[in-house]
Amino acid sequence: MTRSEFDDIRAHLAAEADHPDDLLLLARSLLDDLETARMREATLRSYYLRLLTAARATVAAETAGHPEPLAFLVDELGKRGQLPAGEEEVNQVLADARTAAALVAALEQAPVRRSGTGARVRRCAGTSRTLPR
Repeated sequence: MTRSEFDDIRAHLAAEADHPDDLLLLARSLLDDLETARMREATLRSYYLRLLTAARATVAAETAGHPEPLAFLVDELGKRGQLPAGEEEVNQVLADARTAAALVAALEQAPVRRSGTGARVRRCAGTSRTLPR
C-alpha cells in the first residue's frame, strides 16, 4: 500500500465513520493487502537467494579453476530473462551498475536525517489497538 492509501485509511477512521460494516470491509482489504505483500516478499527473497547462490557458485568455480565459472550465473540470469542481448543493452547494464554503486556510496556517506516534527512522522505503535466507539 502507498503512503496516501494509509493516510486515507487514517482519515476514514478519524472521521468518526464507525460503521461496523465499513470497518469490516477495511479490515478485510488490509488483510488481503498484507497477504499479497507477504507473498511478494517471499517471492523476492527466493529470487534473491537463487541469485546469491549462483553468484557464490560462480566465485567458487573461478577459485577452483572451473573452465566456465560464469555458467551458474548465466543460467540463473537466463531463467529470469535478465541476460543482456546486445551491445546497447550491455552498455546500459554497465551504466546502471555504475549509477547504483554511486548511489549506494552516497547513501553510506550521508547521515540519516530524522525530523521529529510534522504530521507525517506519526507512527502507530504497539501490538494492540482499540477502535473508537
